[in-house]
Amino acid sequence: MFEQDLQLTMPDGTADAVLFSPDPSSPLPGVLQLPDIGSIREAQRQMARRLAAEGYAVLLVNPFYRTGRPPLWDFPRVWSEERTLRRFRELTEPMSAEGEMRDAKAYVSFLADQSGVRAGKMGVVGYCFGGSFSLRTAAAEPERIAAAASFHGGGLYKANDPDSPHLALPQVAARLYFGHAVQDASMTADDIAHFDKALAAWCGRYGSEIYDGASHGWTVPDNPAYNQAQAEHAFRKLTELFAETLRG
Repeated sequence: MFEQDLQLTMPDGTADAVLFSPDPSSPLPGVLQLPDIGSIREAQRQMARRLAAEGYAVLLVNPFYRTGRPPLWDFPRVWSEERTLRRFRELTEPMSAEGEMRDAKAYVSFLADQSGVRAGKMGVVGYCFGGSFSLRTAAAEPERIAAAASFHGGGLYKANDPDSPHLALPQVAARLYFGHAVQDASMTADDIAHFDKALAAWCGRYGSEIYDGASHGWTVPDNPAYNQAQAEHAFRKLTELFAETLRG
């Protein structure tokens, strides 16, 4: 597996990134991977390697570059503790909806310029915080992004918020898939119901699924909520989505 650590010039600084490919000499469909709040680390690298092995050039990025470089956490994330919540705010508050759209364009443009990336349609997948970012990426680059997936994405629907990610749906041309956790404070059952109504009104092709028994963060191997059986189901849904949309 080819694996190259990079520094990308971004609208508001320089972002760490890693490019993965099973064969950089052969152009492959490009995929952008947007990690959870832990950003680039071995668990996300492992996930990117596995996806790349299916026949993709995968760019894993640090969306939180405005705050710092990985590792972004020097203590365990415990959501009942103030220091965890404070660090979460430090990482996320510099990221506006407008900033994410600009970043999305920069990431996709960089990926498209790589010799190991096939010209044409690309995909994007986001985890946790990256879930809403994946939707905004599809909206920012509708002519390039053919498929976008989100797993345990938080805040996809925010009532009465003019920057709610679901409001970007009219700009999206991609096929979409959303895998939701159960009893997720960042995306409640009521939020999911409203989000599904927005998806239906959008009239594009999509899937929305609640993963039985899976808590927020279930797909990521170093997360305490990791659920191997449901993580495998999520990976199958992801690879099916990309196989059907990016391999034409």
